[in-house]
Amino acid sequence: MDLTELRYIVVDGPIGVGKTSLARKLAVRLGAELLLEAPADNPFLERFYADPPRHALATQLNFLFQRADQVKRMAQQNLFSRGVVADFLLEKDPLFAALNLSEDELKLYHQIYRFLHPQSPRPDLVIALQASVDTLVDRVRQRGIRYEQRIAPDYLARLTDAYARFFHSFDAAPILFVNTEGLNFVDEPAHLDLLLQRVTRMRGSREFFNVAQDD
Repeated sequence: MDLTELRYIVVDGPIGVGKTSLARKLAVRLGAELLLEAPADNPFLERFYADPPRHALATQLNFLFQRADQVKRMAQQNLFSRGVVADFLLEKDPLFAALNLSEDELKLYHQIYRFLHPQSPRPDLVIALQASVDTLVDRVRQRGIRYEQRIAPDYLARLTDAYARFFHSFDAAPILFVNTEGLNFVDEPAHLDLLLQRVTRMRGSREFFNVAQDD
């Protein structure tokens, strides 16, 4: 796979896996535009972690509108002429809805989703980050965002499983699954080099990178 031909790269994975940090590093290295989720702009998110049943629907709809608007503006501005690295895949939005909403709320969510009919350009590559639940818990605690400290290990376990099932059936773009257990893209530039080298060796539509096995 030729890095110069990757105009749209998406990095995604469960909370705490490091998708935003990697997206930032990739955008700088590749000279691409950066498209990030903005959880701080969601006024319901902190309330969701304090009382999930009460605030799940408002939180989810806010993220849906935000993500759909970001992707729409990205396409309209033709940012792909320079290249884009994003830390979210629009198609994964229903994953969180199914995880957090009641049956009636989920029906309403899907009605709104179908009405919006959000569509994003096809990524040239999806980098799906993975880590154990214990690692996710440690990383969430280390980054010290106050309201995230309420996230239970059980929720991260269910989220990790939901991501695994989502990517198992996702076939709209090539996927590189990356085990991040032995990787630190923030403090170890060589780890980013290893990842990019692995991307250039991709020939199939679903491949795996584990630094312990690739060394």
